[in-house]
Amino acid sequence: MISSLNGVVTHVALNSAVIEVSGFGMLIQATPQTLSGLHVGRDAQVHTSLVVREDSMTLFGFATPGEREVFEVLLSVAGVGPRLALAVLAVHSPEDVRVASAGGDTKAFTRVPGIGPKGAQRIVLELAGKLAPTGEASTAVPAAVVPAWKEQVLQALVGLGWTEKDAEKALASTAKAEPDLVAGGQVGEILKSVLRDLGRGASVGGR
Repeated sequence: MISSLNGVVTHVALNSAVIEVSGFGMLIQATPQTLSGLHVGRDAQVHTSLVVREDSMTLFGFATPGEREVFEVLLSVAGVGPRLALAVLAVHSPEDVRVASAGGDTKAFTRVPGIGPKGAQRIVLELAGKLAPTGEASTAVPAAVVPAWKEQVLQALVGLGWTEKDAEKALASTAKAEPDLVAGGQVGEILKSVLRDLGRGASVGGR
């Protein structure tokens, strides 16, 4: 089990990063909060959780052990996979998740893209007694700093048939070319712009 990484950051993307450890480039998936603390060329340490599936092994990185703990407990909920658990932590701090689960706050979970009322109810029921609040102050990053539209746009692009890699690349290009547009956070308008850029480029995903 790989429980942590300590090395030099060689790449940071929208939802992933590469940390070089003893000559090996270790790819991690992470929340925007964790990624915001990683800088190319600098040393970094992240706490990790390795998720093994029949056809893949994916390493998820976290800024704190508490964030990793909440992530792993979320995975115990039926219907919650790694990406959805990561999305929860992209919207809420670990302590906010603990408070919401302990207080039966389903609305807090419906604020996460991909979780509806029924899913939120299931999460609250299955987390009961598993995540008690620690009393620590919330460290949630304001929505203006970690915009929720990114995950929504990426999910829409993947749903339309583009690979996640191409979707991330296209979104990053649009964000660079049209900063005022992405600053507005209007998912529909951002998605239209990204699709126009993809349409002007080479075919993606065998299209």
